[in-house]
Amino acid sequence: MGTLPLRSPLISVIVVNWNRKHLLRTCLDSLAKQSHPDFEVVVIDNGSQDGSAEMVHSLITTYPVPLRLIENSVNKGFCAANNQGFAATQSEFVALLNNDAEAEPGWLAAMEHAIGKTPDVGMAASKILVWEDPARIDKCGHLIYPDGQNRGRGSGQLDRGQFDQLEEALWPDGCAAMYRRAMLEDIGSFDEDFFAYADDAELGLRARIAGWRCFYVPNAVVRHHRGSTLGLGSAERLALIERNRVLLVAKLFPWSLIWVNGAYHFARIIAGIWAAARNKGEIRNYPGAAGKLIAAAGLARGLCSALPMIPRMLRKRRSLRRRLTSRQVKQLLLRYRISLKEISEQAV
Repeated sequence: MGTLPLRSPLISVIVVNWNRKHLLRTCLDSLAKQSHPDFEVVVIDNGSQDGSAEMVHSLITTYPVPLRLIENSVNKGFCAANNQGFAATQSEFVALLNNDAEAEPGWLAAMEHAIGKTPDVGMAASKILVWEDPARIDKCGHLIYPDGQNRGRGSGQLDRGQFDQLEEALWPDGCAAMYRRAMLEDIGSFDEDFFAYADDAELGLRARIAGWRCFYVPNAVVRHHRGSTLGLGSAERLALIERNRVLLVAKLFPWSLIWVNGAYHFARIIAGIWAAARNKGEIRNYPGAAGKLIAAAGLARGLCSALPMIPRMLRKRRSLRRRLTSRQVKQLLLRYRISLKEISEQAV
């Protein structure tokens, strides 16, 4: 493990890694080129077997900013690993960058400049572009459908400057985000029951319920290799996404939306089937009859695994820090609602 910095930098960048040595190296190279003068990098390795930890060790003495490594013996998941990073740092701001993402040199500086002097803004969202096609948008903040499924704003669109204004967003994508430590101390960190996927949605919506705002920062640019963790066609990925959609609703949605959740979910499933028949939407990542069976099994497994966890989510619901009323939360979710057509024709 690297030596601790003599003082806490303004920003700590946490990079969680699991068996992505080559992607991690290019991610760290992009952080080494950041223009911000006061930050550290903390890599949390989740028991990689591909030499990732050894590679980070080899960089520590020559890396241009303080670099630390925390090694786990097993894969603890995205949530627990990032929580380790939060606990191991003391900076005013904490940034997250996926190991399969590369940040432009002004990324950190843009986010810190945008939210640094606005105390009630606890989160910053990046402009995330598709690594393989940087003219195309991956995510510019998030939108949500009333059944709890969320999507990146602008996902799949060509970047024509339509998201080039600093503005409020619902929450940032955990692939490339910044959080104010005061916000994390106020509401807590990631819910480790989520393990991976929708974890950023849970943290972001919980923060919004507690009265914190989020800014989307268009000049904080990152390029992202989509779906490299479990793969776009992974049944496990789909199961986690579906399970966590249910958990998010049970824990954070106002009751007025929970009662009608089934109707919204049914409408999205029907729209998704119609989109798949035209080779659009999430299910196009599961080609052929066999692929559709894999996707259906993943969705069913996700729903079944969510059911026994709902009582725990309801208990957590009672202890939420609330500064918005249920009506205000509903208005917030509907304000950032994604259309049925858009969500059914997008891939996650």
